[in-house]
Amino acid sequence: MVLTRTDNWQVRFHGRGGQGVVTGAELLSVAAFMEGHYSQAFPTFGSERAGAPVTAFCRVSDRPIRTRSPITTPDVVIVQDPTLVHLPEVFAGLKAGGLAIINSARPPGSLGLDQLGIGEVITVPATELALAHLGRPLPNAVLLGGLAALSEMVGLEALLSAINQRFEPGLASANGSAAAEAFRLVARSGVEALLAPAD
Repeated sequence: MVLTRTDNWQVRFHGRGGQGVVTGAELLSVAAFMEGHYSQAFPTFGSERAGAPVTAFCRVSDRPIRTRSPITTPDVVIVQDPTLVHLPEVFAGLKAGGLAIINSARPPGSLGLDQLGIGEVITVPATELALAHLGRPLPNAVLLGGLAALSEMVGLEALLSAINQRFEPGLASANGSAAAEAFRLVARSGVEALLAPAD
């Protein structure tokens, strides 16, 4: 499965404070803008403290984006912390044919999501890749690398450019390397081999 280009594309990010959830949404928005699309990114916070659940949103469109409301029917859900996968709001509203990308080194079928009926799931060992490249467990750029391998809307080159704009050179290089490795992992392994129905 590859996420084909549409004129309106919605991504919802779930993670915890300190994992770069908001930055992930912003990076995707900037990368989409570099690809010639309209885009927006914004967060919503519960308790504003490290470790508390955080949700962020990114819209990408070929037309100006008028709405500013939270995304309730995403095409993609990105889960930066696998301990959140059993919260009901994480996959709520995910469109039929949509995709969940989860930060986990485990195969999708082992996550116990079969009762949720959420369609297709891909896991990316984002924490492990981030630790190898950055020395810190920040999975946001890594997961976006995996998304870029599955998407016709945002490519790796634009993502790396967004990363270079956002971070100072050393951190940009480390994040870019981690994202590129995730991209290669997904592309090399074969998308169909990584994807699995959640039932």
